[in-house]
Amino acid sequence: MGKTSQLRMNKINKSFAGVSALQEVDFEVRAGEIHALLGANGAGKSTLMKILSGAYELDSGTIEIDGQAAVIRTPGDAKANGIHCVYQEVDTALVPHLSVTENIMLDRISSRGSSSWLRWSSLHKEAETVLARLGAHIPVRKRVGELTLAEKQLVLIARLLTEQAKVVIFDEPTAPLSLEEAERLFLVMHQLKKDGIGCIFITHRLPEVFQNCDRITVMRDGRHVLTAQKKDTSIDDIVKAMLGRTFAEEFPKVDVKIGGSVLEVNGLTRSHAVRDVSFEVKAGEIVAIVGLVGAGKTELSRLLFGADAKESGSVKVKGREIDLSQPSEAIRGGIALVPEERRKQGILVSESVKRNLSLPILNLISKLGFLSHAAESKNAETLISRLGIKASSAAQSTMYLSGGNQQKVSIGKWLAADVNVFLFDEPTKGVDIGAKSDIFRIIGDLAGQGKAIVYLTCEFTEAIGIADRIMVMCDGRLVAAFPRGEATQEQLLLFASGGEEVSR
Repeated sequence: MGKTSQLRMNKINKSFAGVSALQEVDFEVRAGEIHALLGANGAGKSTLMKILSGAYELDSGTIEIDGQAAVIRTPGDAKANGIHCVYQEVDTALVPHLSVTENIMLDRISSRGSSSWLRWSSLHKEAETVLARLGAHIPVRKRVGELTLAEKQLVLIARLLTEQAKVVIFDEPTAPLSLEEAERLFLVMHQLKKDGIGCIFITHRLPEVFQNCDRITVMRDGRHVLTAQKKDTSIDDIVKAMLGRTFAEEFPKVDVKIGGSVLEVNGLTRSHAVRDVSFEVKAGEIVAIVGLVGAGKTELSRLLFGADAKESGSVKVKGREIDLSQPSEAIRGGIALVPEERRKQGILVSESVKRNLSLPILNLISKLGFLSHAAESKNAETLISRLGIKASSAAQSTMYLSGGNQQKVSIGKWLAADVNVFLFDEPTKGVDIGAKSDIFRIIGDLAGQGKAIVYLTCEFTEAIGIADRIMVMCDGRLVAAFPRGEATQEQLLLFASGGEEVSR
């Protein structure tokens, strides 16, 4: 595979219905590099990559591959030029009822027409060889539908290698993966880099960028604003380029007077997932509980919300013990949960923004069993304005909002309810950096109203940025506690990985 392959996009312009999406954008990928493409939602990075992959046609500008002008009008044109994509939704690119070999060799099989002319023993061997090159050990006769998401990604990448890929676009590939699976994917990306393939990596996770990428390009408002070698920049510089704001401004921490105890958790236990957990959160206090995937954070949030049954322990809100037999009792006791899986548990995707925002207060805006549409509309208008939800109207279906705006709806529905404790489980998962700032501001506002906030996350940077106190969870237990300003990411990772129990 040629080590000199290189891609250049020069002065790319694209408009939709007269509205400019890209303005004079330059972008370059060298052979054998991992190049991060970053930007908030709406920055233009997806549009740029859709032009490169043939989903959209450019209005003006040029694309060069290996120094030669390339015309890319369709996905077929992109593949013919060695440009391939690995999306989060790998199932759209694979055929689940076919074997691993059949999926890897799909182009070759389809070009031969009749399967009777195929030498299956040599195809299986070739598929095994390509997978071995990626360090992957997947049975090649197994149906793809039986594989894990991470294994499916590897099968798709193996197919790209058989098709002589020059440039591979990785669009948020680690978002659905565990920490271990993500590390495995990065090893594969570094193997592609070693083979002279250019990798474009789109992600919201800046630590991943600084651990794995060679260069970073930032887009904002449809324009190219920065390209830099990783060694010549910092997370703070990148955040400022993406937002026009610094790291400190990204985590707007307002000083709030901390009041009396609101939430008291004593000895909460459920099997090995949550083991003898005790802590307290005061009025106006943001307590972050950090841990790696599998530490028990989500399980703890579900126990506190009554979604799962506890084996032992008690929970009090403002001194009164709460019945956690079901979520409705937790809500009645003053506890709200913004869950990690917002599309499955946090919102009704097929319902309107207006209806989602009114769900917890239907009893308050109904009379004699009849819903007041005027009151529902007023509630929605107030919350859409207050939270900065970007929707065409309150009647828009929630499924068509961006991830960040869906999360604002998931949070916003609780704001008019009589709730004292807010549980946030991975609230910024899959959310762009601009919406993250909005979510941190909303959480700060809630703390300013005297609410008790429990912020459960595996993003250590976020915990350091917004929490008054940080506790570390490992194997279902709380193993460390740090006041604001006293924890580093290294310390948090140490304890999250199985460090000794400490208290401060």
